[in-house]
Formats: sequence, C-alpha cells, structure tokens
Amino acid sequence: MKILIVDDEKPARDRLARMVGEINTHELVGEAVNGLEALGLAQSLEPDIVLLDIRMPGMDGIEAARHIARLDEPPAVIFTTAFSDHALEAFETHAVDYLLKPVKLERLQAALDATIRPTRAQASRSGDVLSELEPRQHICARVRGSLVLVPIEKIYYFHAEQKYVTVRHEEGEVLIEDPLKALEAEFGERFYRIHRNALVSLSRLAGMQSENDGHQVTFRDIDDVLEISRRHLPGVRKIIRNL
Repeated sequence: MKILIVDDEKPARDRLARMVGEINTHELVGEAVNGLEALGLAQSLEPDIVLLDIRMPGMDGIEAARHIARLDEPPAVIFTTAFSDHALEAFETHAVDYLLKPVKLERLQAALDATIRPTRAQASRSGDVLSELEPRQHICARVRGSLVLVPIEKIYYFHAEQKYVTVRHEEGEVLIEDPLKALEAEFGERFYRIHRNALVSLSRLAGMQSENDGHQVTFRDIDDVLEISRRHLPGVRKIIRNL
C-alpha cells in the first residue's frame, strides 16, 4: 500500500516514515507539510493511505481531508495529531482512524491494517455531512482533470444551472456539482440567497438596479448582474441599505 505522510513538523514526519519503513507491506511515496501540498500530492502520487496531521498552517487537515474525499479514487485517511479535541470532526470526514501522538508502531500497524480504499459511493456520502462541519475556506473544483482550489473570500457568487453551479471568482469561473442548498447551509453567514438559483457574497455586493420590471444585484469590480426574485427582494433591499 502506498502511503503519503502530511505534517508540518519534520521530526513527526521522520518518525512516521521510520515506522512505515518497518512495515514491509507498505511503501512511503511522499511527504507534505500542509493541506494544500497534500491535496496536490494526493492527485499526482495516488496514495492508498494518507497519514494526516490536523493542526497545520494554511489549510488544516480537516479541510484537506474533505477535499481529498472528492478525488475520483480517494485514499483512506488516518489522522495523526497531538490533540484529541478534533476527533468528532475527523470521523465526520469518514477518516479510518484517529491516532494521538506520539504514535506507537503497534497502533499504526493496526490502523493501516484496517484501511480500505473508500469507494466513490463512500466519498459521495462524505459530502452529506459537510454542512455539519466548520465551513471550508476553499471551494474545490475539477478543471481539466485536476482539482483547483478557490478561496471563499475571492468568490462573488454561486449560480446554479441544471446540474452544475458556476462559481464566479476574481480570476474567472469554475463549475462544481455541490447543491446550492448545501452551499447555503455551509456559507450562510457570508452569502445570501437572492433567487432560487443564486447565492451572492455579502462582501462583494455593490448595489441594486431595476431592469425590465425586475431587479438585479450588482457587484464590486465586475460588471456581472444577477436577477433578484420577488420573494427575496425585501431581504436584499435591507442588505443593500446597510452596505
């Protein structure tokens, strides 16, 4: 089984690497120092198992696990951490195990023996609990076969069309398959629904304009406009007045 180790502390990576080396049935294929790097290596190296720390700078292990679960063939995730207070969040990402540092060889061996690569159905089910976790700091989209991360603070709006949702952001746009309802549940403090098919970033709104007996929102720094439904118009007016 191919293993990827992710930890921002080199001594911790070295210790895990030594223990993996003592287990003949597993092979260390790479090391990463944070969640962003882990996601990239998970795509390129296609490990069977990721030994993943939780508290890391940038993207932490919990969010990294949620993005990794969206790969076509996601690896099994085993969290390795010095803190026990993230256990519930960890298992909500469908992690296989949760090992407290310093990890012992016997405990690591047992966790590795228990790993089974999640099926696509399992990965899909992991998406069902995303709204129960802390909101993500990035949106993950597939672009030409690779995963691309878009920081939430750079997004103007989410717009649903048929089975896809367009994510309009500072550098352009990407398509995702997350239901708009799930995005609203996760990011409701930062985005507001203006129509059954649209959520807009409260920090990116510029104002409101009338058009053909209807109303539209406008945005800072871009020319895009989105229709406001009659149902949501009173709430949008209130928000615009407070800008």
